[in-house]
Amino acid sequence: MTGKYQVSCAPCGLAQICVPSGLTADETAALDAIIKRGDSLQKGEALYRAGDPFASLYAVRSGCFKVYADGGDGTEQVIGFRLPGELLGLDAIDRQLHQSSAAALETAAVCEIPFKELERLSSSFPSLQSRLYRLLSREIRIDHQLQLLLAKRTAEERLGTFIANLAARHYRRRLSGTHFRLAMSRTDIANYLGLAVETISRVLTRLQDQGHLRVSGKDLQILNPPAICTMAHPHTVHHPPKLLATR
Repeated sequence: MTGKYQVSCAPCGLAQICVPSGLTADETAALDAIIKRGDSLQKGEALYRAGDPFASLYAVRSGCFKVYADGGDGTEQVIGFRLPGELLGLDAIDRQLHQSSAAALETAAVCEIPFKELERLSSSFPSLQSRLYRLLSREIRIDHQLQLLLAKRTAEERLGTFIANLAARHYRRRLSGTHFRLAMSRTDIANYLGLAVETISRVLTRLQDQGHLRVSGKDLQILNPPAICTMAHPHTVHHPPKLLATR
């Protein structure tokens, strides 16, 4: 990435869910000093590709990224989507090579965190090291959620879980958990969920006809949160006032 924006961690609206969360002012300033903030990436532009040497972690500052791997037959397998405040590149720490690729789904920007410098800071600031462990744990949890998602039997349950998960992640950023934009295409969603594109379109149409959702292009509004939560967790008793509002 080239160029540099005058952006700081301290006043960033994502600080409470990103790496600086829980750090003192001095620790945040030290972290801020090693972070590189480059030019925006355009839709379709790769941040890194599978096989690239690993040097940095990336915190999404704006936009949305698709994480994908080679499907083995020339196709790609979508393995996740990352929203502002979330990290990219954690899967490369072990082998020092990126195991997947990441591409912007819209105009997007990241904060680049050189890993060697981050390790050096972590040895001086135990709270930063603890924060990194929590972020690694969150990445593992996301992977487990994907495994559970793909194990669900019906298309409705898979799509309901996907929508509920996005809603919770938007709410965590103090945005609306019931009205948000889908940056990813129907094709990418279908790939991620292991479904056909036609199935995604059919289920969305049915949910709209039932009054549970309203979808206009990439704009999605949840009209019946209890119904969506029931789709995502069919065997769980929900409490309507707190639906889709778990941080």
